[in-house]
Amino acid sequence: MAKTLANVGGFPITDTDVDNFLMGLGQRGASYNTPEGRKIILTQLINNKLLLLDAKRNLFEAEPEYRERLNLLKDQLLTSYASEKVIRQVSVSDKDTEEYYNEHKAELVGEETVSASHILVDTEELALEILAKINAGEISFADAAKEYSSCPSKENGGSLGEFGRGQMVPEFDTKVFEMKPGEITDTPVKTQFGYHLIKLDAKTEAREIPYSEIKDRLKEVVLQDKQKKAYDSKINQLKILYPVDMML
Repeated sequence: MAKTLANVGGFPITDTDVDNFLMGLGQRGASYNTPEGRKIILTQLINNKLLLLDAKRNLFEAEPEYRERLNLLKDQLLTSYASEKVIRQVSVSDKDTEEYYNEHKAELVGEETVSASHILVDTEELALEILAKINAGEISFADAAKEYSSCPSKENGGSLGEFGRGQMVPEFDTKVFEMKPGEITDTPVKTQFGYHLIKLDAKTEAREIPYSEIKDRLKEVVLQDKQKKAYDSKINQLKILYPVDMML
């Protein structure tokens, strides 16, 4: 049973009213779903009810400007409802999704990615000194990153994790995608941030995405496509029923 939180002019405002208001806020509602936030919402609902009661007492509903706005809102609501009825009848089957996958298989390819580590320093001289120590076996790449790198990734031995093309600055991006797994750059790579020694940890080649991995995403794509076609078809039919003359 709904709990009454306030009475305004004899009309109750309940916790259900607050819940409904929060739902109407969408994702923003989560930030108000706290004791303090709910008090703010309750205050707003009280203010709304006060304004509504006063509007009714002063017969605002009979004013021409209000009637004009109401009719406009009714037309907008009816248009939206009619549009929803057109697309609501559209459904997508597994067969539809599979056919789309087979027709677009060449386009549904996972991008090439790499996992890499780096050491970032301010000067080329220091980068070359570190590289010499690594090549001589005096220190590992990961330990060198922890000791010398100015990048926060030093805490993880210089690891930048996995990334695709275009996610790093151009000079770094070009070099790392040319490398082979396990390879370390033989010369420092200069970027706007300084000088990098790069180690390619792993590479994943571009691959065809299996249907099982992409089925749900494709279902949404196919649904939107079918809804658009249904909407366009309805509009074209209506243009026959109600001729449109463009005045532009």
